Amino acid sequence: MTAQPAPKTYPETYYAGAYWGPRRESPGECARRAVTFLNLLAACDPLLAHWNKIPKPRGKGRKTPLMPPDLSTLTEAYRRGVNREPGGPAFEHLGLTVSAYNDGIGPDLASLRMHCGSSAEFSTANACVLSIPYKGENAERLLTPPVLMGVVRSMALAWEPDWAVAMSEAYRTMDARQDEADMWLGWVTYLARSRGKVPPLPAPVRIERVEDLGTLIVLTPERFTVANPEHMALARRVRELLARAGLMQPVAL
Repeated sequence: MTAQPAPKTYPETYYAGAYWGPRRESPGECARRAVTFLNLLAACDPLLAHWNKIPKPRGKGRKTPLMPPDLSTLTEAYRRGVNREPGGPAFEHLGLTVSAYNDGIGPDLASLRMHCGSSAEFSTANACVLSIPYKGENAERLLTPPVLMGVVRSMALAWEPDWAVAMSEAYRTMDARQDEADMWLGWVTYLARSRGKVPPLPAPVRIERVEDLGTLIVLTPERFTVANPEHMALARRVRELLARAGLMQPVAL
């Protein structure tokens, strides 16, 4: 019998995202939050300190640097980032979007989507999502608790979301069996204070306050991966404890 080739394996990838419900904000208000976020993000790691706006339509137009962040430039970018049908009216209730990419090449490429100002009635109407390089020296530096805590903390301070995570996309896929309306548990998770009090959690979980806004929860001091059964068992246990405390429910609208 001819031996079958081993299935191809892919590297585990990671991202960070902040999510919040309906919050109507003007282009200027969104831009002020984006300026704060980009400045805080730049302090987390040099790879996150260089961003260029992705033009609309995508792939057309010249490169527009966003660093250092300028309020007037970002206000205009958000004004142009309204949802609309080609040639039709703007759907302002769906919010405003500015997308960007860094100066990285190949595995060092990162992207950023900052969507805010939506008053649409669903629990993740607004979001800020950062893709993270998955291999190489920069990824080794980025995929550590101190840097990811800094990234998620930056999201919390700038966007004031209901919750935020830095997590493995593989674990997110596995976690999809949960109610889609529920929030997700990440390697690093932020919960706004309005969601409730975080209960005691088992070692090696680390808990930190984010000023008076909410709480950071870090599952493991080493890189969280779905290939580690101890990490998976810990994530299940922490999710159970948070759910029991009523912290994993969708945002009340």
